Amino acid sequence: MDKFSQSQAKAGVMSSEQNVYLGIDAGTQSLKLLAYDAGQKEILHVSAAPLELISRDDGSREQIADWWLHALRQCMNELPAEIKKRVRGIGVSGQQHGFVPLNSAGEVIAPVKLWCDTSTIPECDEITARFGGAERCIDAVGNPILPGYTAPKILWLKKNSPEAYAELAHILLPHDYLNFFLTGRIYTEYGDASGTGYLNILRREYDRAMLAAIDPDRDLLPLLPPIYEAGSTVALSAKVAGEFDLPNEVHVSTGGGDNMMAAFGTGSIAPGVLTMSLGTSGTLFAYSDKPAIDPNGELAAFCSSNGGWLPLQCTMNCTVATETTRRMLGKSIAECEQLLEESRPGADGLISLPFYSGERTPNLPHARASLHGMTDSNTTAANLCRAAMEGATFTLRRGLDALNRAGQQFTAIRLTGGGAKSPHWRQMIADVFNLPVEVPAQQEGAAFGAAMQALWSCGGAGEDLCALTVEHLTLDKSLGCTPDRDTAAAYQTHYQQFLDLLSQQYPQIH
Repeated sequence: MDKFSQSQAKAGVMSSEQNVYLGIDAGTQSLKLLAYDAGQKEILHVSAAPLELISRDDGSREQIADWWLHALRQCMNELPAEIKKRVRGIGVSGQQHGFVPLNSAGEVIAPVKLWCDTSTIPECDEITARFGGAERCIDAVGNPILPGYTAPKILWLKKNSPEAYAELAHILLPHDYLNFFLTGRIYTEYGDASGTGYLNILRREYDRAMLAAIDPDRDLLPLLPPIYEAGSTVALSAKVAGEFDLPNEVHVSTGGGDNMMAAFGTGSIAPGVLTMSLGTSGTLFAYSDKPAIDPNGELAAFCSSNGGWLPLQCTMNCTVATETTRRMLGKSIAECEQLLEESRPGADGLISLPFYSGERTPNLPHARASLHGMTDSNTTAANLCRAAMEGATFTLRRGLDALNRAGQQFTAIRLTGGGAKSPHWRQMIADVFNLPVEVPAQQEGAAFGAAMQALWSCGGAGEDLCALTVEHLTLDKSLGCTPDRDTAAAYQTHYQQFLDLLSQQYPQIH
């Protein structure tokens, strides 16, 4: 492992005015840029550029890496010059699991297969069989091999684009590629690397046996980036500093996957804080100071980006479910909020299995959405809205069961993502999880978290991260809520009905 010197963070002479930290978040739908003033403790600027998505009927979901650079340039061009001259550090958040293949010249040689790509199911089965089965994968490296992970994408490239595979010299993740653009260096960090399937999260190193299962004919280890320790930084390249008109002394932190950076942005950097992100996908994660493994294999046993672990559940259909229903009904968001007010917990017996994009947890890549319990009286617009939201919430609720099986306990949930703006959804989560809900005031969780990591790292990572989080992270008290005792009790019954239906429809689920 390459442990890059943390002293690099202090290189250069910094003006007292240089206390702005940039957070870059390259997601599936857009790239965002956030500027945070650490002295004033305020977000100075947020901009975003949309990203396209290539979708095919075989489950392929891809992007072109140059799209990210074009979006980054657009956002940087919108950053005011007076902010640029005060920048001290940059942190990068990226969608996890994507496979960015480079040749020896550092050129991208194929479209980037993303986290939501489900075309690699045969490759997952092939790798798993060669390694000795799913249980051995979990026992040996901490995670099973799932379609979203990076490992099967590498085998997919070998089988479907042998010419590109022959050229392959570097295997990067999306955030690694942006760091490479910014610094000219190829490197990664433990958090994002743990979502590849070939990082042994127990030993915190690349697993040679898993790499051999991906390709028995080629040693993939030399193609993988060195892993830098949390708190490390690398100097921004002079070329990029000149292009973006940034100070020459700017340093780039190790960054991480979007969930790892959202952990910084919501305070899940110490045990006990549970974060839920309500975006296109739904995620539930928490920091652990030791590996947290679900014996059922439904918990992604990831590393964190601050030196520990980040057990996580990811679902493919979160706001996908609510937005699909909203569009089908032809309603605005405000109108759907009013419909939720008119409906009751349990949606009068209507139950949604919201697997519009297949599902990752539970592992049902071929599943499709379905609606159950319909009668001539309960299929109202109000119940359809509630059933969609409940289905997405119940699917995430299974993640709490997995975290409990892994020995994790919590006293509150912190929400981030677009769905957190819904007051009815916030209350539903409090009732379904029977936990108080807290909402950080800084709602760009991953981008703000990336800026927070840069702030911590550029200080040499010597400052206590928990203390730093307390200083800079604020909760919006007006958005918090607590469980209603009677509704929480009712939701225990509705949740069990959801689980019963799920097991009937998919008996292979634990």
